Amino acid sequence: MTMTMLVLNVNPALAEEMVDYLLVQEGVNGFTSYQVHGHGRNRGLSVTEQVTGRQNREQYEVLMDVSDVDAVVDGLAENVGRDIVYWQQPMTGMGRT
Repeated sequence: MTMTMLVLNVNPALAEEMVDYLLVQEGVNGFTSYQVHGHGRNRGLSVTEQVTGRQNREQYEVLMDVSDVDAVVDGLAENVGRDIVYWQQPMTGMGRT
């Protein structure tokens, strides 16, 4: 089993749909979510976001087998929505105490 961390960065308006989606995915045993701010040259910023220089986002971190990632990512647009940025980070170790 090769583990990876799938990171999903989404528009806060999609938060409930994302949680519902992740909870029913076979390859997802659990995940962590938190509020973050996006910075950069993003399109579609509100006036407030343009003034403050940050965009509100929700981020989800899912530790999972790399072989399950495609199934989760492939269903995002249809089941959750658009305005989702994702990436993977290889896991070199993990555990629980």
